[in-house]
Amino acid sequence: MNILKATKRTTVSSGQINKLRLDGFIPAVIYGGKEKNLNISLKKLSLKDLIKSETFMSKIFELDIDGNSEKALPREIAYDPVSDEPIHIDFIRIVKGSKLTLEIPVKFINSEKSPGLKKGGVLNIVRRKVELKCPTENIPDEIIVDLDNTEINTSLKISSVKLPEGVVPTITDRDFVIGTVVAPTVLVEPEKTEEVTAEGETPAEGAAAGVEGATIDDGTKPSDDKAKSASADKNKSTKPSDDKGKSNPTDKSKSSNKETKKK
Repeated sequence: MNILKATKRTTVSSGQINKLRLDGFIPAVIYGGKEKNLNISLKKLSLKDLIKSETFMSKIFELDIDGNSEKALPREIAYDPVSDEPIHIDFIRIVKGSKLTLEIPVKFINSEKSPGLKKGGVLNIVRRKVELKCPTENIPDEIIVDLDNTEINTSLKISSVKLPEGVVPTITDRDFVIGTVVAPTVLVEPEKTEEVTAEGETPAEGAAAGVEGATIDDGTKPSDDKAKSASADKNKSTKPSDDKGKSNPTDKSKSSNKETKKK
């Protein structure tokens, strides 16, 4: 049983409570049962490490209040929004014969004795806490799950856990899973797709300029040499050659001479 020393407090105003905190104390209250609520204060130094533990909210403490003993269970902790330090604790009295519903942390043991984990398997924790209904005189600190002889694809269910007498899970309609030993997941990098055009390769000739004589995409006109060449070709196709032009008059004179001789 964990024993904590506490002191009754009569501070009621916010100023008195703030001074109490500055002096290194945490204000608290005990409620429940047939007795009246009791305001107490505890030394912050004695609670600092206990509050950080996962089992603090499921442990029964024996509070030594000015020489009087009182069994209580932490029910709620208030924290400062800026410093994240505990500023108030609620305790519930432990009344013999009553039952409490609590979230109990799960602890896995003997991982080194698991053949599945030795083969490279992975422990997949499904539930880190399990809600249990417990008698006040028999509240477990942790739920122990044994990994001894567990192979890959083994499911660890609540039925495989040994619970204290009188302790039952609040989920009763199914045998729920707490953890599994599964095969390792291998990540495969996706293959890189090849680029359409290799680096440094130039496009095919004429692909950018298009058809000869056409205007280029950027709006520029063809070069002057091409323009002159196109004009020359046009002239050749439309005008007769010089030789043909010169031969026509000669043919006409020869025909005239032949006619004169006949006469």
